[in-house]
Amino acid sequence: MLKYGQYLKRGAFVLDHRALRGWKMYDWANSAFATTMMAAVLPVYYSDVAGVHLAGNRAETYWGYTQSIAMLLVAVLSPILGAIADYTGSKLRFLSVFMLLGVLSCVFMAFAGEGDWLLASSLMVLGSIGFSGGNTFYDAMLADGVPQESRDRVSSQGYAYGYAGGGLLLLINVIMIQGWEKLGFPSKTFATQMVFITVGIWWLLFSVPILRWVKETRRPTDHLGKGEIIRAGFVRIGKTFSVIKRYPELLKYMAAFWFFNDGINTVIVMATIYGAGIGIETSDLIIALLITQFVGWPCTILFGRLAGRFGSKRMLYYSLMIYVLIVCLGFFMTSAIHFYALAIMVGLVQGGSQAVARSIYANLVPASRTGEFFGFLALSSKFSSFAGPFVFSVVGTITGSSRVAILSLIAFFIIGIVLLWKVNLEKGASEAAEEEMA
Repeated sequence: MLKYGQYLKRGAFVLDHRALRGWKMYDWANSAFATTMMAAVLPVYYSDVAGVHLAGNRAETYWGYTQSIAMLLVAVLSPILGAIADYTGSKLRFLSVFMLLGVLSCVFMAFAGEGDWLLASSLMVLGSIGFSGGNTFYDAMLADGVPQESRDRVSSQGYAYGYAGGGLLLLINVIMIQGWEKLGFPSKTFATQMVFITVGIWWLLFSVPILRWVKETRRPTDHLGKGEIIRAGFVRIGKTFSVIKRYPELLKYMAAFWFFNDGINTVIVMATIYGAGIGIETSDLIIALLITQFVGWPCTILFGRLAGRFGSKRMLYYSLMIYVLIVCLGFFMTSAIHFYALAIMVGLVQGGSQAVARSIYANLVPASRTGEFFGFLALSSKFSSFAGPFVFSVVGTITGSSRVAILSLIAFFIIGIVLLWKVNLEKGASEAAEEEMA
């Protein structure tokens, strides 16, 4: 087996051991946004402070619409930027731009006070663009710099770093919020606003290793103007639409991914505000998210090893079946103990399912067009990903019940499982390899 430093890759990166650590550290860095902003603290703050004057379950439905808008905007931007990044060899540059956008959105969230739900929504949209847009280029590096036989394990290690980093900062944030008086903050609201700033600082600080240690070979485009480079990006993504039909197994996998990934993402972004809506205390919600993080850390690593032993597709099946059970149990949830139990179940499969899904996709795309194809995945999956929060919000609006809304997510997992069953991963990997040799 080739070691990373010996891997003569076909794209723009060689991830040696230090560069690989830098790559993993970016998951440590940006997972603070996923835990504190998307999942734990901001949804509750949005409901209790920014959206305090919104009647009924409007805070929950507005939060869902906010997520949908963010995903649609990312969908429009990602494939074009991915194609340009491939063409110019500038994935790191684009990652840094999106990272800075996310960092600034977190810092400015500290200015969203009581009743400022529109400001909070707008900043959340920008932060989500920074988070998801940056991940488009981060994920593409997995296919660029890691041998195929190691991707399940490395992808899982990246998610495990994310669980550890996101969980550690969330623990610090919980101490800041719960112990606001002892720490000298004038109010709990002010302490929470300071939490948002810590997320931005954390994200920026721990992004330094990937920017310093991963070396990218830029392509000579100095003779081209910005307009020509952008035009070349549009031409390249147009070619993607025309050639993707050459990869039928990839297309089938993408269809499955659209559904089950939408279900997973909706559980992530709606779980806490759903719990708040049915009366679970804020402290219990945040503790449950901490449980998910620290259960997810070792379980994600174990999941990657099991995928190597039993097959990534089989392990992905199992995780999606557990998600169906989680959604069903969520419908009947009434107490903090129930939420804790579901948090443990989510921790068992969340990181592992996402890591394996990412590595499977990396195996099915041609190596010379990773940014473009991961951008295309972002386009398609983000257009589909607005559906989960949107369906949740629409069902919640029509029925007036968030319980019925959460139950609607079962369909996303069932359809994803059925479509995944039709994918031949070995054939798909061969199709991608043959295209590279053509």
